[in-house]
Amino acid sequence: MELTAARTPGGPCPPQVLLERSRGALLGLAVGDALGAPAENMKPSQIRAKWGRIEGFVTEDPTGTDDTEYAIFSALLLARHGSALTVAHVERAWHHWIADLDEGPFRGAGFSERGTLENLRRGLAAPISAQHRHAWSDGLAMRAAPFGVFAAGRPAEAARLVAIDGTVSHDGEGIYGGQAVAAGVAAAMAGAGPASVVSAALSVIPSDSWTARSLRRAVTAAPRGERAVRSAVVIGGYPWTDLAPEAVGLAFGAFAACRGDFAASVLTAVNMGRDADTTAAVAGALAGALGGLGAIPGAWASAIGPVRGRCLPSMRGYHVLDVADLLTPEYETAR
Repeated sequence: MELTAARTPGGPCPPQVLLERSRGALLGLAVGDALGAPAENMKPSQIRAKWGRIEGFVTEDPTGTDDTEYAIFSALLLARHGSALTVAHVERAWHHWIADLDEGPFRGAGFSERGTLENLRRGLAAPISAQHRHAWSDGLAMRAAPFGVFAAGRPAEAARLVAIDGTVSHDGEGIYGGQAVAAGVAAAMAGAGPASVVSAALSVIPSDSWTARSLRRAVTAAPRGERAVRSAVVIGGYPWTDLAPEAVGLAFGAFAACRGDFAASVLTAVNMGRDADTTAAVAGALAGALGGLGAIPGAWASAIGPVRGRCLPSMRGYHVLDVADLLTPEYETAR
């Protein structure tokens, strides 16, 4: 796909500030994903037994997962269509870039993505394509940050657009999780503090939804620290870790507990385990949008290269920083 930027009215920030926050959000997502990947599906006790406390990359070759590759997929789609994005655009993109290709490596894809692809390949169309057993997963939340970047300062618009994207693959709580993340990133892009970021996320989802309840429990527990957040949110005994309400609650809880500090937010999410790549990716996107590119430790930032297409071969070679530029209004003049 040719790299061209969609035009949209920006938030109140100068273009250079928006550019730095855009880059911070998407690089923050990729950094969190790579930091959290080794701890995915682990308990805190297992993390401690293997590494002590994770304080940085624990592999010599850190790389992201499907979280980063799907975020780039959605970002490119959004860069092409902007606020005119439709469900038909999203469905065609799933076919063009994923479903109609040979499966190839497709390593690490989540249950919701596999269920969606199976339905699309059977000829089902949206929203029926989202009728599978994992429509409540965090697969939309993990790719939601680009919508907040694009709709900087406009949480409701970010939530509207990410729901369009999610209609192909998710329903109910899966949609709400994506909307909360997109709205939170949109607020952070405009310089909102952590409390206002949380309020923006809650403002776009039903107050009685599981996602909203989980998010509120997480931020209420946040002042008591990491263990309290995890205890407030995690569904004990449930075997799958990709529940959108749980993952979104953990990510926002980590962000709130650390008052938006990038390194602390991401590492808190990582060390809570569960779906650690996604929770750290979301926490990284929120904190990166708030603090900008400069908030990300240089050693972590420099470790992130173009994605390898291990899950989505069609995304191979794209770098999150280049994609971030496409989503930022008037980005050329700010370079």
